[in-house]
Amino acid sequence: MIIISTRKHLRSIIVFFAQVPTVQSSTSLLKVEAMAGHDDSGKKSNENEIPTFNVENMQSNMKVIYYSRTFMSIIGGVIAGILGFTGLMGFVIYLLVMAITSLCLIAKAGFSIHSYFDTWNRVLLDGFLGGLLSFVLFWTFAYDIVHIF
Repeated sequence: MIIISTRKHLRSIIVFFAQVPTVQSSTSLLKVEAMAGHDDSGKKSNENEIPTFNVENMQSNMKVIYYSRTFMSIIGGVIAGILGFTGLMGFVIYLLVMAITSLCLIAKAGFSIHSYFDTWNRVLLDGFLGGLLSFVLFWTFAYDIVHIF
């Protein structure tokens, strides 16, 4: 048990805990947050202007892509393992899951990819191989639990 003797220590501990990110409950994991984009609403369009992106917004959007792909790879791997897919059929399931994930990300961006990303490759291909490793790990794990043990 820690006893705090002065208000100064109490204030510093309160400030410390205010800066620590909180863990979200499982019900709030399904909450959809808006993607960060750039705003052209108050500007006159000039054909010679180069589109600019906020680096922090781009990084935030890339995190959304990586987290989405990793999460969907895990879910797809578990489903493929439970259903007993082996060999190339499992990898076909992975390609199908990644295609659905890409389509959902494009729909989340309102089919206006260039407002949130610099190229289409960011949405279609980034995180593809990292997701593959997660898929194979959970695919084999779920297959072993259900069909071998």
